[in-house]
Amino acid sequence: MGKLELRMPKMGESIIEATILNWVKNVGDKVEEDETILEIATDKVDSEIPSPVDGVISKILFKVNDVVPVGEIIAILETEGEETVDEPISEPAESPKQAEPAQMAAKEVAQKIEVQVQEATQAVAPQAISSSNRFYSPLVKNIAKKENIGQAELDAIPGTGANGRLTKIDMMAYLKNRTQGSTSVPQPAISNNVASSKPANPVPAVRSASGHDEIVQMDRMRKLIADHMVRSKHTSPHVTSFVEADVTNLFNWRSKIKKEYQAKYGEKITFTPIFVEAVHKAIRDFPMINVSVDGDNIIVKKDINIGMATALPSGNLIVPVIKNADMLSLQGIVKSVNDLANRARNNKLKPEDIQGGSFTLTNVGTFGNVMGTPIINQPQVAILAVGAIRKKPAVVETEYGDLIAVRQMMFLSLSYDHRVVDGFLGGSFLRKVADYLEAFDPNRGI
Repeated sequence: MGKLELRMPKMGESIIEATILNWVKNVGDKVEEDETILEIATDKVDSEIPSPVDGVISKILFKVNDVVPVGEIIAILETEGEETVDEPISEPAESPKQAEPAQMAAKEVAQKIEVQVQEATQAVAPQAISSSNRFYSPLVKNIAKKENIGQAELDAIPGTGANGRLTKIDMMAYLKNRTQGSTSVPQPAISNNVASSKPANPVPAVRSASGHDEIVQMDRMRKLIADHMVRSKHTSPHVTSFVEADVTNLFNWRSKIKKEYQAKYGEKITFTPIFVEAVHKAIRDFPMINVSVDGDNIIVKKDINIGMATALPSGNLIVPVIKNADMLSLQGIVKSVNDLANRARNNKLKPEDIQGGSFTLTNVGTFGNVMGTPIINQPQVAILAVGAIRKKPAVVETEYGDLIAVRQMMFLSLSYDHRVVDGFLGGSFLRKVADYLEAFDPNRGI
């Protein structure tokens, strides 16, 4: 009989801990591979954690509502065969008498970590939602903050989750009825520890003596985002290059086939899959964009895994990853993009869906912006931003000479790590992406 140590998975680049919402399985329960063991929540997404193997749960190291650091051992499974681990973590199996002290030590370490995490959480972000014993996930608290739902109102909302836990679906249904019903009295502000990636409408914490300024304490997620962005700027000397592309052909093609495409495949086709296709083609031409840096070593990634920034209903952003994008047809990319976006919005992403990205694409055009200077998503070395597509007068070369015509134009910007990507490589890669978009075949089939 072997042992497998189940660890808290990493749910995103900026996520360092997660809250255990519910243990679906208990000590002594048998589990099959891919069967859900527990449910967890982070400030970005709620997720179910499946079992990696068939086995029996022999030990659970953390309780419901515990905040657990990423990578920490949360449970031990008994399996058939030799002892295995979910990462290299423990000494080889010993005799029962020798193993008992080691198990006790592991339990003590887990308890110490639990206490330290709880103390750190209380010190950094005191919980304002503490007047009731009901547990609220970070996602629910974030929605409550955004909608200005006070504690008493939040406690009164019925929940359909385990043990009456309030879920996102419950919140959405309540908000729909709340909007249609009578105007509610403004409620007290929710605690600043509710995560949000939007700086708008901050919760005032302290008003200055003059009465004109407000001092707002960062919530925990904002601190994580700030640390991640500052670390990226400190790590990578950023350079940003820009190009403008004439995307009239692909714009007209999509406008022409989008209804037919949806009728044939049951999928909506957006511009994102077309951008992803152009990016993976350009990466094939310039593979040194698809790298990461480890000290003095450059790690060239053989797989082209493209992350796409996706906005969640809560206002947060998450970056699900299209694995091996270069191995997919356009239809395959459309399906992957839609699937990941839908599961992101419904909090159904798995840990592996947001891991392993080698290059990131962000569409600032969805906010009506024409261009941007994105910050590199470490440990990658480049990130591409695509702006809004807009009609503009442009010079068009024809057999009769140059003409001015109304064209669909778009800016692209590439931020890259100047330690390993120089101007020639970064500029050439960006130009190649634009070339692929401009050369799009308007007669392409579906």
